[in-house]
Amino acid sequence: MTKIVDVRNLNEVLANTQLPALPTSAMRLLELSQDPKNGPAEYARPIEADAGLMGQVLRFVNSSYFGFSREIASIQQALTLVGVRTIKNFALWSAVFSLVPNPKFGPFDLKSLWQDSLRRAVFARSLGRELRLPNAEDLFAAALLQDMAIPLLLKALPEQYEGLVERRGKERVRLSSLEKELFGWDHAQAAAALCRNWRLPEEFAILIERHPALSELLDGPTPRIDAACVALASLLPSCRDEQWDDESEFLGGIERVTQARTLDLQSLMAGVDKSFEEFAPVLKISVPDKCLVDWLTESSASV
Repeated sequence: MTKIVDVRNLNEVLANTQLPALPTSAMRLLELSQDPKNGPAEYARPIEADAGLMGQVLRFVNSSYFGFSREIASIQQALTLVGVRTIKNFALWSAVFSLVPNPKFGPFDLKSLWQDSLRRAVFARSLGRELRLPNAEDLFAAALLQDMAIPLLLKALPEQYEGLVERRGKERVRLSSLEKELFGWDHAQAAAALCRNWRLPEEFAILIERHPALSELLDGPTPRIDAACVALASLLPSCRDEQWDDESEFLGGIERVTQARTLDLQSLMAGVDKSFEEFAPVLKISVPDKCLVDWLTESSASV
């Protein structure tokens, strides 16, 4: 007998997806991150104990993205040169990537989702660095994971999402708005709930949970500029889009987060495109046909 799921109860929906647990190596890295005294030697052990993860990390640090002049052959050396936080976030994303299913849902394409996720992650980190935020590396991880619940939700609620996807295409509104209207929750809250279930750092959950709410993040008495960087990343055009529906909100948000600081958005976008091209092969992701600089150029030409 098929179980009837209350679609307005997010916890029940997620429980019904039967998502597997994070790998032991990822859980151990999370445990280590709770103590700031732990360094490269401690973090190297769980990575070296997982042959698959070890290979991924070494390919990552030896990619053109970092551009080291000589090959990095050991995990401890990689941790020392690249940084514990960068390697830990990469390892966590690799673990999550391996768990997310392909729902084989209509026009949805899992490869395109990872393309979008990587481009948004590179953008969030680049903007965070430009604004000299101390947690720019965490912005990368949060933007990378912000849409990870979408494949799970498509698989869990195919009938409901068929209608949502159709409405999104016709009405040109954000998926999160339609989800809120139908369910009372959105995929950002679902992704945050997954983070908490997996015991990922609470800061990741907060950054992910609030990414559809750019105005709320900037309107309060103490604006959350770091979370706003992740929110702005979510407004970038998708690799499969034919038009940039969130362009005006994105550009307005950029003005607000930069305030009096001068920002060459064209150069920032060019840097994001370059970093994407260097990073994508490590994750076996193809480069989009249309880069961010092209989108921005078209935007400027239409003004």
